[in-house]
Amino acid sequence: MFHKEGKQSILIAFILTVVLMSAIWLVSIPEWLQISLSIISIGLLFIILQFFRNPKRITNQSDSSIVSPVDGKVVVIEKVTDNEYFNGERLMISVFMSPINVHVTRYPISGKITYSKYHPGKYLVAWHPKSSEENERTTVVINHKNEKQVMYRQIAGALARRIMNYAQENEVIMQGNDSGFIKFGSRVDVYLPVDTNVCVTLNEKVKGGETVLATF
Repeated sequence: MFHKEGKQSILIAFILTVVLMSAIWLVSIPEWLQISLSIISIGLLFIILQFFRNPKRITNQSDSSIVSPVDGKVVVIEKVTDNEYFNGERLMISVFMSPINVHVTRYPISGKITYSKYHPGKYLVAWHPKSSEENERTTVVINHKNEKQVMYRQIAGALARRIMNYAQENEVIMQGNDSGFIKFGSRVDVYLPVDTNVCVTLNEKVKGGETVLATF
């Protein structure tokens, strides 16, 4: 299954592959070169297809757990000061996505969207310390029924130039459901209450909608 955000890119990739393959085998060049170029063309198409894949994930919905919004690797676990919404100290867990990861974003908890905002910005590499505040990004805050609030940021990286955020303020959402998409390498920061129990470690690989990052 492929994500809806990839429809146009996949169609263009298919058309270009057909055109390139036709040109490769119609022109008079050595057979070994025709075979090599054909393999490269198919390989590029495969990369596009795998990037926009949207595997089905089964979320064990829980009122006490916060699941990872995305696939990737945990690169930061630390207390930080948020100046956009909470204006105070929060526990931040950052997940870095490489271009080969699934780039679907999923809601980390169930609840009601109380804040959703897009911020234009730079395109620093996603692991840069200032990328969370200076890069193009979206910020979403979810109010859980237990009155806990969780915020997450989709952050564009050096390659990610398009962030799709489906979260609408006052919308009631379900944990694990599709909340957006980020094209190419990027990062998602999750901001939690400081007394949250962390369930992951640095450099641990996580799956969006399945891996529990922390519990209330």
